[in-house]
Amino acid sequence: MLASGVQLNSSDERYLRKPNWIRVKAPISVGYTETKKLIRALNLNTVCEEASCPNIAECWSHGHATVMILGSVCTRKCSFCNVVTGRPNPVDIEEPARLSAAVKLLKFRHVVITSVD
Repeated sequence: MLASGVQLNSSDERYLRKPNWIRVKAPISVGYTETKKLIRALNLNTVCEEASCPNIAECWSHGHATVMILGSVCTRKCSFCNVVTGRPNPVDIEEPARLSAAVKLLKFRHVVITSVD
């Protein structure tokens, strides 16, 4: 018992480990790395990154991405989403050209384009 009166659990219970299928591997594939570099270079935003998606490495390595247009700040505050909430930045008129270039250069197989609200 601690001086504060709190008793510590002295049992030797072992914690169950998470099953292998639930563990997400660190993003290390060539496809992931190339995608991340180009997304940064072209100043684009993806839901994959902004929402902290655990499947980002798998999707990007297979040529799939969800691109978020009109910036990275959303006016909504959805409880399930990790996208930053606040006042959006001004519209970037060069963004469509950069997005088009990214899709062409990365040879994406599947692209979802969504926008902040």
